[in-house]
Amino acid sequence: MSADAPAIAARAPQTGLARLSLVVAVVLLGVKFGAHALTGSQAIFSDALESIVNVAAAAVALATLAYAGRPADRDHPFGHGKVEFLSAAFEGALVFGAAAVILWQAIAAFAAGAVPERLDLGVWLTAAAGAVNGVLGWYLVRQGRLHRSVAVEADGLHVLTDFWTSVGIVAGLLVVASTGWWWCDPLVAAAMGLLLLATGWRLLRRAAGGLLDEEDPGLLREIVARLSPRVRDGVISVHHLRAIRAGRLRHVSAHVVVPEFWTVERAHDAAEALAAALQRDLGGDAEVVFHTDPCERTWCAQCDLDACSVRRQPFASRMALSIDDAVAPDAHGRGH
Repeated sequence: MSADAPAIAARAPQTGLARLSLVVAVVLLGVKFGAHALTGSQAIFSDALESIVNVAAAAVALATLAYAGRPADRDHPFGHGKVEFLSAAFEGALVFGAAAVILWQAIAAFAAGAVPERLDLGVWLTAAAGAVNGVLGWYLVRQGRLHRSVAVEADGLHVLTDFWTSVGIVAGLLVVASTGWWWCDPLVAAAMGLLLLATGWRLLRRAAGGLLDEEDPGLLREIVARLSPRVRDGVISVHHLRAIRAGRLRHVSAHVVVPEFWTVERAHDAAEALAAALQRDLGGDAEVVFHTDPCERTWCAQCDLDACSVRRQPFASRMALSIDDAVAPDAHGRGH
């Protein structure tokens, strides 16, 4: 087995999901443009434009995941996973572009007084395509979170937006068919354009946060919850915690406070055991590095280690590890 085999196996589910998304997007693109050709509806045209974005986004996600799954090397010591944030940013930009075209076409159709035709078949085609997108989007989001893939989750959120777009379009066209109010068609298209602008902004905002290593509150909560029960038996506290995501991988570093009289070997073994336990708890897709700090006899009241030859005061109680304490650059509680 080659050295890259584990990485290839790990990314297989994500690339399979991206491939599924691409195939479905291509099929639905044909269905929606067929519905637009039948009806001339601007609302359906906006939905079809969104499908072009789906195809492009799924293709980029597929290529991105193939690159993101490469193992770490000398040029990329933290792996290649951050490219998934670029995929999400590209998808957000595509959504913005589609929204601008939709809004422009909606205004033009309203000014021209364009009346859609053959709405019965067009509505059914749009509804069927929307239902497929609803199921696919839910599945992609669920699997993206399960495999911790930003690219797959972003693709799923985009597909779900396409589903809600179709729901709004079908509702608007039913109003047009039942009342003859033709102006509802470009109005619904414009509303969908505004919805896409909001979706594009969210995708870009999240991608920017990932690329700039913005603090991830959810990841920090998970790490602190896993570490807190293990702050005992000589592991006195944890501080200077830093954690970032790089695609499905998570990189975690922290300082662990241990008794000052421990040997280097004992302190190292304790830190390694704590890092290994955290890595198991996080699901294995993590790199955990811990540095040890001596207690300097300022943590006696919080240290429950029985065999301590340098204790200044008796053990009182262990304080629950909080996120604020864990991320503090200096050990919290010194001198207390």
